[in-house]
This record gives sequence, C-alpha cells and structure tokens, in this order.
Amino acid sequence: MTKRDPFKYFKTSPEVIRLAVMLYIRFPLSLRNVEDLLHERGVDISHETVRFWWHRFGPLFASEIRKRRIEGMRSSHWRWHLDEVFVKINGETHYLWRAVDHEGEVLESYVTKTRDKKAALKFLKKAIKKHGRADVFVTDKLRSYGAALREIGAADRQETGRWLNNRGENSHQPFRRRERAMLRFRRMRSLQKFASVHASVHNHFNLERSLTSRGHFKKNRAAALLEWRGLCAA
Repeated sequence: MTKRDPFKYFKTSPEVIRLAVMLYIRFPLSLRNVEDLLHERGVDISHETVRFWWHRFGPLFASEIRKRRIEGMRSSHWRWHLDEVFVKINGETHYLWRAVDHEGEVLESYVTKTRDKKAALKFLKKAIKKHGRADVFVTDKLRSYGAALREIGAADRQETGRWLNNRGENSHQPFRRRERAMLRFRRMRSLQKFASVHASVHNHFNLERSLTSRGHFKKNRAAALLEWRGLCAA
C-alpha cells in the first residue's frame, strides 16, 4: 500500500513547512517571529500560515518521532520521574502531568482539571499502556501518586525524597519558556495538543550537550536535523 503524501495539495515545499514548524515548536518564538525569520530567508508567508502548518503537521511529525523512538527505549522501564505543573487557561488552573525517564526523555504529557487520585490514575494508566511499567516511580509528596500507585499494585515501587525528583521538575522548563512566548493557552484541548507535540520535538533535539564532547555533539545534532528533514517523506 502506497503511503499517503501529507504535502500533496500544498504549493509550499515540504522543506519550508518542516522548517517553519520546527522553529515554532522547538524555540520560544511567536508566530510573527517565525514569519519574520522566514521572510529573511526569502519566504513570504503570513503568521496565520505558520499557525495552520503547525496545527496540521505538528501532530504528524510528533507521531512519527514517537514511533521511531519508542522502538529503542527499552531502558525507559528502569526509573520514571513523575511531576505536575500548574497551567492557567482563561484564568482557571489546570495541571500538566509529565512522566520522564532517567535520561530526561519525556514519555508522557497529560492535562487534567484536578490533581486528585482519579487524575493521577488516568495519567499513570496512559503512560503504562504506551511504555510498559517502570521498575521505580520517583514522585514528590503529593498523596495522589501514592493512592494511584496502590490502585495499580505498584506502591512498593514509589520513591519520594528531597531533590530526588529534580529530573521531573526540570523537564517543565522548556515548556514554560514556550508558554510565555505563546502568551498562555485558551483551551484545554490546545494545551494537550501542544504539550504532546512539544515533548516529542524536544526529545528529538535534546542531545545533552553538557555530557558529550563538542565533536560528538555536532554529529548528533546533524543527525537529528537530517532525520527531521525526512519526516513524513513520501
């Protein structure tokens, strides 16, 4: 069966679309910032076009990245860091839950209106269904985690303690920078969509430059960019 070309009815080249989507999701830029950057490169489009492209192709690119990465993430079963962060939507507080493995890979992002046992349980079941059950769950002292882990029979795998969950807390920083550039969100659905796409793109380009030599980092960066340019290719 021939793979459907998602760029079939677009006059703009796939390379420009991929570049625009990458700039908007990966960096803390507004739609108009991306419009200006593309204009400097000779591409004359509206910021509304950038918005349409990200809504149309962002989930497609993220889905393909997840399929490729999940296949080689067997080590992610060892240790998960779970944490939640407050996000305002039209003045109302919502919660963005995030599961991160021991290497900083964002495994799952999930948005809820509450942070009780029911919300924590839905988040855990969603992550476990996709990635399998971890050997250790590192959390803060929120009681919802303990109640949810007891529900799924993993209470003995929970670890809590001061500074133990820094990996999970730090995973929110790229999203926070992006949130400020977007001037917050207006709907819960759009927050969930962007958080999921942003996590996948961040995973793809997160190369841990502080842990590798300059030469090795440059090779990995070039490989990540080359793989991005081949996403959703016919």
